[in-house]
Amino acid sequence: MKLRPSPLMLAAALLAAAPFALQAQEKKDPGDVKYHAAPSALTDVPMVQSTNPKAPPMTQAEFDVARKIYFERCAGCHGVLRKGATGKALTPDLTLGKGTDYLKIFIAYGSPAGMPNWQTSGDMSEKEVDIMARYIQHEPPMPPEFGMEDMKKTWKVIVPPAQRPKKKMNNYNIANIFSTTLRDTGEVALIDGDTKKIINIVKTGYAVHISRTSASGRYLYVIGRDAKINMIDLWMEKPDNVAEVRVGLEARSVETSKYKGYEDKLAIAGSYWPPQYTIMKGDTLEPMQIVSTRGNTVDKQEYHPEPRVASIVASHFKPEFVVNVKETGQTLLVDYSNVNALKTTTIGTARFLHDGGFDSTKRYFMVAANQSNKIAAVDMKDGKLTALIDVGKIPHPGRGANFVHPKFGPVWSTGHLGDETISLIGTDPIKHKQYAFKQVASIKGQGGGSLFIKTHPKSSNLYVDTTLNPDPKISQSVAVFDIKNLDKGYVVLPIAEWAGLKDDGAKRVVQPEYNLAGDEVWFSVWSAKNKESAVVVVDDKTRKLKAVIKDPRLITPTGKFNVNNTQKDVY
Repeated sequence: MKLRPSPLMLAAALLAAAPFALQAQEKKDPGDVKYHAAPSALTDVPMVQSTNPKAPPMTQAEFDVARKIYFERCAGCHGVLRKGATGKALTPDLTLGKGTDYLKIFIAYGSPAGMPNWQTSGDMSEKEVDIMARYIQHEPPMPPEFGMEDMKKTWKVIVPPAQRPKKKMNNYNIANIFSTTLRDTGEVALIDGDTKKIINIVKTGYAVHISRTSASGRYLYVIGRDAKINMIDLWMEKPDNVAEVRVGLEARSVETSKYKGYEDKLAIAGSYWPPQYTIMKGDTLEPMQIVSTRGNTVDKQEYHPEPRVASIVASHFKPEFVVNVKETGQTLLVDYSNVNALKTTTIGTARFLHDGGFDSTKRYFMVAANQSNKIAAVDMKDGKLTALIDVGKIPHPGRGANFVHPKFGPVWSTGHLGDETISLIGTDPIKHKQYAFKQVASIKGQGGGSLFIKTHPKSSNLYVDTTLNPDPKISQSVAVFDIKNLDKGYVVLPIAEWAGLKDDGAKRVVQPEYNLAGDEVWFSVWSAKNKESAVVVVDDKTRKLKAVIKDPRLITPTGKFNVNNTQKDVY
C-alpha cells in the first residue's frame, strides 16, 4: 500500500525535512551520522521474532528484512535494544502512539535534528520504509548472550608460547612498524616504517577498530567490530597471528596490562554486545573473567540494559584498567592485581563516553563524553574525577594531542565531529594552576567531521583531520597548525591530491600518525573497497610530501598504529 499522507502531514514532513531537501547531497550522509550509524556486526546474527499484538502485523520474512536494515543503519544511533543513544529511543511505548503513517513520513523525510532522510535520499525504498515503520512498533529482538562457554569455543592458540621465538627472528625495526587497518577486508597491513614496504597482511576480524601494543612491544592485539581479537607476534620471521578469541558479538576496544610487574601478563577487551568486558591471559588470550557493565546511568540513576564498553586504557600508576562505559557514563578503574577477586572503583563522569587518552604526565586520563559535549579528566593516581570540562559539539579526540602552549603551559586537545573547533584544555595543576582542567582556548579548524588530532613531543605541528566532513575538499585534506603560533591559523595540506590516485573514490583522509622518530606523519587516504586507496607520508619539518604507499592489497586503509607510540602512549 502506497503512503498517501494528508496535506497537513505532508506539509509538516516537508517543513521538518527542508534542510535535507535544500542540501540533499550534503545532508544525505552527515559526518556524525555516518560515524555513529556504521553497520553493526550484529547484522547477520539470528534472532527470534518479537511481536506486539497492538502493532501492525509483520511476516517472518519482513521481520528478517527489517532486522537486517536496523542493524545496518539504525542500531549505532538508537541502540541494539532501541533504548536510545545518539538517537532517540524507539521502543513500542513511544512508537505505537505515533502510528505507522507518521513513522513512515519521519523515516522517509528525516528531521533537521539529524535523522537521515532515508527514502528521499535513495537509501531505502518505499517498501522498506513501510516495513521499518511497522518493525519499530514491535518489541525489539534480543540478541543472544555470549558467555565463557561461547568464548572458549572460539579460542585458538595457533602457536603456543613454548613454540614461539626466544629472540627476535627478523631484521625489522619493530618499534617503527605501523599496524594499518584494512577496514573492509578483515585484515591489518603491517608496514615497515623505515622502508615503507608491507611486511605482511594479517587476517583479523571484521572492520578492525584498533591495534594495541603490549608493554614489552613484542605483541600486537587487534580487535574487530565482530569482537574477534587477534594476537600477532612481532618477533616471528614474518609477524603473524599466534592466538585468537571472540569475546562477544560486537566490540571496539582492547588493551594490555602495563603496570610494572604485570607487563604482557593480561589483556582486556570491552564489548558492545553483550555489554561486558573480558579479562584474558596476555600470552594466549585464554578468557579468565567476564564482567557485565549493565547498570544505572550517572545522571538520572536509571537502569540501562545496554551500556556498551567504549574505550579501555591501562594505567601507568597502578595495576588498573580504565574501562569507559558509554550509555551509563561510568568510568571503571578495574584493579587486576587479583583477577579472581577484582576490585572496581566506579567514577561517575558523563554519559556517552567514547575515546580519549592521557595527558603528558600520564596521570590524568582525558575521555570524551561526546553526546554530552564534555571531556572528563580522571586522576589515575588518586582514583577520582578531577573535572568535567565543557567543549565543542561531539568531541572526538582519538587519543588527543599533548603539547606545551606558550601561555597556558601543558595542554591536551581534541577536535570535534559536530563543529569546526579544536578545544585546548590545561593539564598542569602545579605550575599553571589557574588554567588546569579548563578549556583555555577554542581555535577554529577547517570544519566539523574531525576524527583524530595529533602531534608529537619532537614536533611543533598540530594536525587535525576532517574525515567525515561532507565537503570533499575538506574531507580530502588536513589542517596543520604551528603550536608556537596558533593565532596564525592553519595551513591546508592536500593529502588526497598528493596520493595521486587514479579513480574517483571518496579519498577521505584519516588519522595522522607519527613514526618512531617523530619526523614523519602518516595519513590514510580512504576510498571504497572497489576504489584505489593509499597511505601518504609527510615530512613533519617541511610539511612536504615524502612518500606515497600504494599496493593493491591496501584496501580501505583507516587507522594506523605505530608500535612504539602505541606501546608508550605517545601522542
